[in-house]
Amino acid sequence: MLFGYALFLRLFSFGIRIISWFHPKAKAWVKGRSNWWNRLQQLHIDPKKPVVWMHCASLGEFEQGRPLLEEIRIAYPNTTLVLSFFSPSGYEIRKNYSGADLVIYLPEDGKGNAKKLIGYLQPKLVLWVKYEYWYYYLLQLKQQQVPVLLISGIFRASQPFFKWYGSLWKKMLGSFEHLFVQNNHSESLLKTIGFDQKSSITGDTRFDRVCSIAQHWEPISEPLANFCGAHPVIVAGSTWEEDEALLVHYAQSYPQIRFIIAPHEVAEERIKDLEAEFPQGIRFSALETTSTTNHLPQNVLIIDNIGMLSRLYRYATIAYVGGGFNASGIHNILEAAVYGKPVIIGPVYEKFAEATDLVEAGAAFSVSTALELEALLNKLLQNETLRNTAGEVAHQYVHKHSGATQKIMDYIQEKRLLTK
Repeated sequence: MLFGYALFLRLFSFGIRIISWFHPKAKAWVKGRSNWWNRLQQLHIDPKKPVVWMHCASLGEFEQGRPLLEEIRIAYPNTTLVLSFFSPSGYEIRKNYSGADLVIYLPEDGKGNAKKLIGYLQPKLVLWVKYEYWYYYLLQLKQQQVPVLLISGIFRASQPFFKWYGSLWKKMLGSFEHLFVQNNHSESLLKTIGFDQKSSITGDTRFDRVCSIAQHWEPISEPLANFCGAHPVIVAGSTWEEDEALLVHYAQSYPQIRFIIAPHEVAEERIKDLEAEFPQGIRFSALETTSTTNHLPQNVLIIDNIGMLSRLYRYATIAYVGGGFNASGIHNILEAAVYGKPVIIGPVYEKFAEATDLVEAGAAFSVSTALELEALLNKLLQNETLRNTAGEVAHQYVHKHSGATQKIMDYIQEKRLLTK
């Protein structure tokens, strides 16, 4: 099994370097790891301060782990916080995150890299967010007796941990001191392979993150508020082409409604595509420099930056969360639900417990076609009682499921993981 894993690492490394010749993200992935050891040694880490290292696959996992990282900063101010990313989507957006003392790319998994990085960081506690298991790093941490906690883990029967060929993956799980999982199903699966004493259900720390964002919400700008005015507002977040195709006709047919579209990717080419799809649209960057926002002929606002979406949903009458037409599924539905907004999503959402729960509760609605979307939007806009009820159910659901961060903090303090 280890031979197969090592072969996978080699093939992945070779493949991504080939792809990097013509793919910007792959290029950033390779460039970010080039000469990593020399660059790391130039960064200062105070040997007198205990190091807490959090690893995240990408931006979504960072937002998931962020509440815990920030609570550790408050409770243990004399710690050095190190944040690592696997994906450029996470690192490039959060490389200047002020809540961490050091933000890095995770070097490629391997015996040498793991020994160098862990030897240099000398972490006292390691936090692994949700998933992404790297054998050599986890093995090295176990050998050095560094406690590793899995945060907001989620497991499915289709994963290799639960297959006859999963011995290597089970060994990785054995490197964790404790597995904090999101739901009963995950804990039940872990029990089938003997991890019942090392796992517990704490829920999803994303609930804590969105609650914090909503609690500390501040208006984005006056031009944006003027654009929305007294109109019904539909905020479509993290959209892909398939999502936008559903909205085109409706946005053209109902000029009295304001649409805010925040695409998943904000590269210039994608923004130009949106401008072609929505000729009645204006970029956010252009709106901010326009002095006549009260009289704009446009009813579509195209967000051409990253980082505002979780605050944008507050302006919505109805929210649409994209990604539901891709195999990977929908994006973060909780960012909209926390504000008490009814949420519309595409048909691919079964892997997300919160989406399934909200659909069953009547707080979220799934559509597959433009005609379904139009009928649903009209129904929600015309029926204020239905709209408000759905929003209230969404709001209550999010707040009911918050608290995972505190449960993990309680474990860290009870076990004295940062005070020994």
